[in-house]
Amino acid sequence: MKLYVVRHGETDWNLTGKICGRTDLPLNERGQVQAEEMAAGLVDKGIDLIVASPMLRARQTAAAAARTTGAPVVTDERLIEQDYGIYEGTDHLAPAFLENKGQFACRYPGGESMMDLAARLYPLLRELPERYPGKTVLLVCHGGVCRVIRTFFQDMDNETFRRYMTVNCQLDTYEIEG
Repeated sequence: MKLYVVRHGETDWNLTGKICGRTDLPLNERGQVQAEEMAAGLVDKGIDLIVASPMLRARQTAAAAARTTGAPVVTDERLIEQDYGIYEGTDHLAPAFLENKGQFACRYPGGESMMDLAARLYPLLRELPERYPGKTVLLVCHGGVCRVIRTFFQDMDNETFRRYMTVNCQLDTYEIEG
């Protein structure tokens, strides 16, 4: 099965470098343009289904993809962005946040660890080929989610994982056997 994964378009918090996990923000004007441009690139991809995070920024990005591809959109709670706890709304370059980000098994204080996030994403990734055999699926989600999805397909040491970043509306392609 072919799997495409895209991070939502830009929000005001992305623009200003604030950590945005569970805060449910809309796309800003640039994010809307990014979503439309990304969607235009899906025309020849044969998308059969779009599975999106239920968060507004992801649903808005998924709606752009649906308009272009004609594929239906369903939401899945497991694609909600990671809970960054006390770091929500703070500077994404703050040393304490970056230190915590490199510790896969440590929860953000008041939030989730990378392992918590993987525990909800890996089962979804294993289910997709069983539920949609032979289909091409687009997941519309968030930066932290995209980072952990990458680890399902590619091993990363902690430092590589900490540095890995998906830009807004970046489209990644994977194959899942099932």
